[in-house]
Amino acid sequence: MKIHKADLSHEFLLPLKEIPAPPQTLWLQGALPTGERPKVVSIVGSRKNTKYGEEVAYKLAYDLARRGVIVVSGLAYGIDSCAHRGCLDGGGITIAVLGTSIDHIYPASNLNLAKKILERGAIISEYGIGESTREWSFVERNRIVSGLADAVVIVEAAARSGTSITAAHALEQGRDVFAVPGDITRPTSVGCNRLIKQGAMPFTEAEDILGVLFPSHAKQLKFEIFGDTANEQKIIDALKNGLRDGDKIIETLKFPVSEFNQTITLMEIKGMIRSLGANHWALV
Repeated sequence: MKIHKADLSHEFLLPLKEIPAPPQTLWLQGALPTGERPKVVSIVGSRKNTKYGEEVAYKLAYDLARRGVIVVSGLAYGIDSCAHRGCLDGGGITIAVLGTSIDHIYPASNLNLAKKILERGAIISEYGIGESTREWSFVERNRIVSGLADAVVIVEAAARSGTSITAAHALEQGRDVFAVPGDITRPTSVGCNRLIKQGAMPFTEAEDILGVLFPSHAKQLKFEIFGDTANEQKIIDALKNGLRDGDKIIETLKFPVSEFNQTITLMEIKGMIRSLGANHWALV
């Protein structure tokens, strides 16, 4: 896909002109959103994430995508990758900001993810084709990750980390900052819990952010739930028809138990359904 210099007067990039040390040049691969600027949320976190952090980042990005919110992150290991995937699975547009040259996807294991991002979104970088970068390049790109956003969500962060630097940039830029509360004994929760003590808004569900992004009509943003696969839609239809018992749903739909368990688990992670206990389920 063609790589070219981005037009810094593009509606989507305009917020970057207002931040301290704005980028002088941005390189672009893919396509930025056109028309009226949509709401944008940056989701970032630890590269060494926990399962808890993975589920939170994925579900948040998925929920925001279903509401038409664009998700920005850094294509790094861990939380960043979870956020990009959640947004894509939710049918949304996601933007990746690199700390490397525009033609160098890092980590290489995210090459396929980068290709999926380019199908609907874009990859941007301050560094042109073949341009050398250093470790501090990743720190510098964090100001762009936060600068593009209306709100920034820190999912997991150690006491000292690049994620904490992103939060500092966001506060300096006047962005709304959310942090996910975590286990006080877990190292990856130290940064988030500290941010909350310092005044960041605690995040527990997408509506926490939507209420800030769309204060006048957040409640109207509820959406009709549709499955991403045929099996998900069958389960949704069964729940709409009053079935709650998982065993009854398996019997009615003639699902293999393993297939049902795999599907229902993913649907719960996506936030489509919630457990009522004892293998009983309800739509969110």
